[in-house]
Amino acid sequence: MREGETFLFDCGEGTQRQMMRYGVAFSLRDIFFSHMHVDHMLGMVGLVRTMALQGREEPLRMWGPPGSSRMLRRAETLGADRLDFPVEYRELQPGDTVARKGYQIVAFAADHMRTPALGYALVESLRLGRFNPERAREMGVPEGPLWGQLHRGQRVTLDDGREIDPSDLVGPTRPGRKLVITGDTRPCEATVEAAAGANLLVHEATFADEEAARAAETGHSTAREAAQVAAKAGVSQLVLTHVSARYSRDVSDLEREAREVFPATQIARDGAEFEIAFPDAANEPSADANQLPVRASG
Repeated sequence: MREGETFLFDCGEGTQRQMMRYGVAFSLRDIFFSHMHVDHMLGMVGLVRTMALQGREEPLRMWGPPGSSRMLRRAETLGADRLDFPVEYRELQPGDTVARKGYQIVAFAADHMRTPALGYALVESLRLGRFNPERAREMGVPEGPLWGQLHRGQRVTLDDGREIDPSDLVGPTRPGRKLVITGDTRPCEATVEAAAGANLLVHEATFADEEAARAAETGHSTAREAAQVAAKAGVSQLVLTHVSARYSRDVSDLEREAREVFPATQIARDGAEFEIAFPDAANEPSADANQLPVRASG
């Protein structure tokens, strides 16, 4: 969720049940699919029908790798009822960008068993520099519209004829945040490049070291391999997901193996939330308003 906007990445069986369980609104506008294996898209069938029963009228956009439109259209037709709201299908190539106000979502190539697969990076735009209100008052700039103009980089003229340059009152631009989600993948250079300097990397970790051969065979990653990607990319936090059911009772081995390489690692659990603060949030007037919550589910 970002500033009230909810994104869904993949839609496995039971997605709508988990959304209801953890209070996630069904008003989302976009679903991004990493690939078309059934465990990542089967929940879409029930979800869109629940949306229809709720009287949805707004379009729903579904994004995925090449070939995904055909599969998703077939899934939409399951059941006799016709949806009363439009569903738009968009296919993305690695490197394609979905541009939105204040951020973009960039698709990158994942490596999963010769299957067309994508990861996604949510990248926020540069933010305006911090405005100095105390300095503005000292310079006699009246509070109001002129402050906003200066903050947006516009030079202003005061009533006494003085011209005030934005550089006198506004600091340098500040970075936004970056969140990267891999979907199912082997560790690969494309993920390292997409996740470079990210605030949070959500990387699959299906197996522990003991199943490294199995991970390679099935197009997945071990926890240690995911941690190696995080370290190489220089991310701030790593969250491991897509953990095999064989570790459902005890994930300590995966956590230990990952933390030996990258200490800032956590294992995703259903309903867990990970908040991403701006890099300079400690200096913000209200840090609580600058969070990007990420909720994990199965």
